[in-house]
Amino acid sequence: MKASTVRRVGSRLASLLASLLIALSLAFALGRLSGDPTVAILGPLATPEQRDALRHELGLDLPLVVQYLDYLKGILTGDLGQSLQFYQANTTLIADRLPFTLQLVAAGMALAVLVGVPLGVLAATREGTWWDRAASTVALLGQSVPVFWFGMMLVALFAVNLGWLPAGQSGTPQHLVLPAVTMSVYPMAQIARLTRASMSETLAEPYIDSARARGLRGRRVVWRHAFKNSMMPILTIVVLQTGILLSGAVAIEYVYSWPGLGQLALQAIQFRDFPLVQAIVVFGALTFVLLNLLVDVIHSVVDPRVR
Repeated sequence: MKASTVRRVGSRLASLLASLLIALSLAFALGRLSGDPTVAILGPLATPEQRDALRHELGLDLPLVVQYLDYLKGILTGDLGQSLQFYQANTTLIADRLPFTLQLVAAGMALAVLVGVPLGVLAATREGTWWDRAASTVALLGQSVPVFWFGMMLVALFAVNLGWLPAGQSGTPQHLVLPAVTMSVYPMAQIARLTRASMSETLAEPYIDSARARGLRGRRVVWRHAFKNSMMPILTIVVLQTGILLSGAVAIEYVYSWPGLGQLALQAIQFRDFPLVQAIVVFGALTFVLLNLLVDVIHSVVDPRVR
């Protein structure tokens, strides 16, 4: 391996580890600033002696530096602590809820890609026409509309007024439709806008004109030549948006009462269950860092100039 490649990989890994450490430190700090969990556990009628005894049992009376080091040690050993609300290991709780979130994210991203990519390609190939303006308007609305409001509007229309689909919960494919559509809106807009920009830039390249001059059909030029060379930024945004959705599906899961990690995080925050909040943040940070690393790997595989 070349020395320049080693330096690049080392620099990237150091940057990712620094980002991860910052995220973990913020999770620790915010967990301690969220309030006294003994109030939620013991109730408002507990005596100061009872609260002090519980703080000692939970290790909250130790110096913050000691608590922080214990927290990092637990992460390194795979021990994310125990929930104060559910009295279970946080890793078990996350593992139980993760399949629901993965199901929702997979369905949402599939819709986002299936709609966003053709929309962006259509806008780029019809640049300046009403097709381009319509596609750009749809993408702009997708980025501007609050997802929780859009979710409630879908519930009001398709669940309450028409009665076609369930309003929430999970269990059947019908339960997945509205949450997946709601989740797909923002990444679909991002993918469509980036696809349009990338395709417009590629379609202006001289080799595209050369391909057309050789008599190649327009569809083949667009998909085999232009789209193939525009895929790198599209793949990047798809992977990064997947990480964002995995760690930020709270509003959608709340609107639809979807039993995923977002709903679990809300329950933990309401109960001041800071060990569980920390564990969910740690999982989200690790996922995002790993997906960023995956983007670098994809760059190296797809684009030989990176290698």
